[in-house]
Amino acid sequence: MSASSSASRPASFAALYAAAADWARNDGLTWIYLFKALAACFLALGVAMKLDLPQPRTAMTTVFIVMQPQSGMVFAKSFYRICGTLVGLVVMLALIGLFAQQPELFIVTTAIWVGICTAGAARNRNFRSYGFVLAGYTAALIGIPASQHPDGAFLSALTRVAEVVVGIVCAGAVSGLVFPQFAGLQMRSTVRARFSAFVEYVSASLAGRNDRAQIEATNARFVADIVGFEAARSVAVFEGPDSRMRGGRLARLNSEFMTASTRFHALHQLMNRLRNTHTSGAATAIDALEPYFKEIAPLLAKSGEPVLSAADAAHAAAQLEAYKAELPKRVRATRALLEAYPETPLLDFDTGAELLYRFIDDLHAYAATYASLAVDTHERERWIERYEPKTNALAAGVAGVRAAIVMMALGAFWIATAWPSGSTLTLNAAAICALASSSPNPKRTAFQMAAGTLAATVMGMIAVYGVFPHIDGFPLLCAALTPFLLLGVFMTTRPALAGYGVGYCIFFCFLAGPDNVIHYDPSAFMNDALALVLSILVSSIAFAVLLPPSTPWLRNRLLVDLRRQVVLASRAGMRRVRSRFESGARDLMFQINALAQNEPELKRDTLRWLFSVLEVGNAMIDLRREIAALPADARYAKSMPWRVALRAMRDALAALFERPREDRFDRALAATTDAIAAVQQMLATFTPPREERHRLQRILSQLHFIRTALLDPQSPLEPLMSGRADAPEGVRHAT
Repeated sequence: MSASSSASRPASFAALYAAAADWARNDGLTWIYLFKALAACFLALGVAMKLDLPQPRTAMTTVFIVMQPQSGMVFAKSFYRICGTLVGLVVMLALIGLFAQQPELFIVTTAIWVGICTAGAARNRNFRSYGFVLAGYTAALIGIPASQHPDGAFLSALTRVAEVVVGIVCAGAVSGLVFPQFAGLQMRSTVRARFSAFVEYVSASLAGRNDRAQIEATNARFVADIVGFEAARSVAVFEGPDSRMRGGRLARLNSEFMTASTRFHALHQLMNRLRNTHTSGAATAIDALEPYFKEIAPLLAKSGEPVLSAADAAHAAAQLEAYKAELPKRVRATRALLEAYPETPLLDFDTGAELLYRFIDDLHAYAATYASLAVDTHERERWIERYEPKTNALAAGVAGVRAAIVMMALGAFWIATAWPSGSTLTLNAAAICALASSSPNPKRTAFQMAAGTLAATVMGMIAVYGVFPHIDGFPLLCAALTPFLLLGVFMTTRPALAGYGVGYCIFFCFLAGPDNVIHYDPSAFMNDALALVLSILVSSIAFAVLLPPSTPWLRNRLLVDLRRQVVLASRAGMRRVRSRFESGARDLMFQINALAQNEPELKRDTLRWLFSVLEVGNAMIDLRREIAALPADARYAKSMPWRVALRAMRDALAALFERPREDRFDRALAATTDAIAAVQQMLATFTPPREERHRLQRILSQLHFIRTALLDPQSPLEPLMSGRADAPEGVRHAT
């Protein structure tokens, strides 16, 4: 045997091993999920049949509703489904007791309840919204069939809840015990990757390697990461004590990442504005600040390599803490040198130095929290801030009204025609309206589910009338159902086919799911299939006609809400205001992007508004905190002219961002200039103690930064100053 052939064998084995590992990480996980979904389905079917429950198919359907690739998602979805189911049970028993003899009133009140729950689902996020969906859907699922036999409503409701619980327990057991995939483990790699990406972004931006397009793309990706991270964190707490012990630190990490990224962007934007000014004074300020920027990147490295693990982050946090402690003294020394040059814009230097210090402080907090994840318990776990998603109340109300209208219309049709499958028509419409309302394009989602239901109808007829009569026993039943169900579960693993797969799996179980005693009734089967498809199509039409979410009106409402975050930053109570502001702004940005998948220009415009809102809003929060920390002194009283000027500026900024217009821009800019002049005049009248003087200088820096943000040529506010004779080429200074 030649040496070359023996050397090729290890190489081919290594290539084969690499290919197998790649398959296991991708398609292998898909096949494991397929196996788990079918195992949970058959386990639920077997338990329901063994308990002699009247409709084991409900347990099967529940499995496919709650089943997710990650165990935490299954646990979270199951928890909220049980809560929603119990609430829906209580409400429906009350409605049956009140309106058992008045079908019209029963349909109307049920539709109102479903509308309220749908609005709650649209108003909330993640799997909490699923609890609202189930509270409405369960009420219809239990109540509409039971209303036709009120004397047995209570027993019917309890058995239906038992079937749902069996499905939930089986899905959770299989997901948690058979090849479990935990969101907490995935979050560890997500945390590491995001920290590394942010370190690289900061280093590249400070070195001038990132152009504006790269910066916008990176920040857009950060927005999606923040929202996705919070969604993963909210389900990881269901997986075990390890995730719960780190839940507070993970929430803190997300909040500190938002603050650090916003602060760095503000610092970077200020330096860009100074560079665009093209004056000798601005160049002097830049030359004084840039040496500090070059010192940041080495602080985020260990032995010359970028920080990756939590243990490495501890080293970076220690370096940042030492650097932060020395920074104020060094900045004061640099400022003293600049005072010798009268043309130097000291206000620009002060503003840049203040933003630099705050960024180092926020970056140190972010690194310290990341480092704390290396241990099970840590003092940084105590964290009262939380991510607060922001949804539009009007859009949620429209979703609720739409669901109520659809249900009332179909309920009226059922009562008028006495169609035997009218109950299926009505209750399924409630489920579709609630489930599809949370998707970015509910019309398309409903249409895909209708197509999946058509496929389920065809396959269900083959299964019920072509296969079931020829089999005997539970093992053969599972074997016969496997190819039919495998098709639907596989579609749910492909994003482009997920809507079809969900419709197929759920409604195949509804139509062809076996009972303990199978009834072969082709006319009832076709009636139910027709009712399912019709209810989904009517829901899709309702989404297309009744204020559809994909139309510009909702995007405009969300953009208005995004701009109003500046009002929140200016006027809300100081407790948790920054986390509410930061998370709300990014959440709204994420929603707008979801509604504008194929509109890159709209995404870019929204990102520009996000930058402007974050810059001005954070400066307002910093400004308010500095003012609140001033001592009780007559010179700092609310009635003093400089405090009055600050309130006038706050009101003018709030009015500008709430409804941008040229006259409001002029008032906001003038009010900001007046506030700067008022603070400078107040500082000239007396010599406060050192700490108070530094605080007043920080107030002045925040005011100056707001002014530069308003005058930024790349700001979305730029069209409002295009007609002004003094529209800036760069940044005009207050000094």
